[in-house]
Amino acid sequence: MTMPTRNLGGLTVSAIGLGCMGMNYHRGTAPDRNAMIALIRAAVERGVTFFDTAEVYGPFTNEELVGEALAPVRDRVVIATKFGFDLGPGGTGEPNSRPERIRRVADESLRRLRTETIDLFYQHRVDPAVPIEDVAGAVKALVAQGKVRHFGLSEANAATIRRAHAVLPVAAIQSEYSIWWRLPEADVLPLCEELGIGFVPYSPLGRGYLTGKIDETMRFGDNDNRASLPRFTPEARQANRPVVDLLEEFGRRKGATAAQMALAWLLARKPWIVPIPGTTRLDRLEENIAAAAITLSADELRQIDSAAARITVQGDRYPEREASRTQR
Repeated sequence: MTMPTRNLGGLTVSAIGLGCMGMNYHRGTAPDRNAMIALIRAAVERGVTFFDTAEVYGPFTNEELVGEALAPVRDRVVIATKFGFDLGPGGTGEPNSRPERIRRVADESLRRLRTETIDLFYQHRVDPAVPIEDVAGAVKALVAQGKVRHFGLSEANAATIRRAHAVLPVAAIQSEYSIWWRLPEADVLPLCEELGIGFVPYSPLGRGYLTGKIDETMRFGDNDNRASLPRFTPEARQANRPVVDLLEEFGRRKGATAAQMALAWLLARKPWIVPIPGTTRLDRLEENIAAAAITLSADELRQIDSAAARITVQGDRYPEREASRTQR
């Protein structure tokens, strides 16, 4: 299957990638491992070439899953992973982007991913204790060694991105972005356009809410982080239904689902935006991939944006402690 490609600061990837976190972390009971390996390989067969993981997912086990799944097709895909937390024996779980830690994570991620080079190495969260110039310098050394191809940042503000980019060109910024979380539009997306940086929205389907499959009666499992998110209280889920209604309304006009409209909306914003929806089901994977074929005109975008502007979304996206590490 042929999927359109897009450019992320020099990386050519499929227009829609696959976020692999939920295959064994933070989304309830982990599915069968072999089934998830098969799903990742099915994504490749259907034209997906961009796969996202991180050392913290598990921790470590998600990288191992992705590495095993993609080893037979390594030359056909782009793998992104992330550093930035103090993990492992004696680790605190707090941000840690000291250069020596970055070097160690790179080596360990390479082993788990069964590869010689990390295509895109993101700082998962900005570490207030380490100047971003030192972080970029550490990754620059890894690029020179051939261990990393491209540098990325996640949930960084515009000033931090600019400082990092001055040391080592940033290929991509990964931050939450969707029709119900649009903060990156204020200053990060304009900066990406100015500097030629790609943008990778995570949670492009609002952690599943924008699919229309989650209502106020749904109960989340013990390992599902949505149970702790203010935007996913029963009251917020009920109050935010107009966002889904909007996507479904425009979806009916385009012969598309709410999920497909949410993805098509992102793809229509800029040609260098590449969403990475996650799923554990083949039918959902195929539904998401099909969004790449949906074209929204400038007038349709204006109509959607105008309707969205009249909706006030209820609930913050993270609890206060986690929110302090992210762009508000």
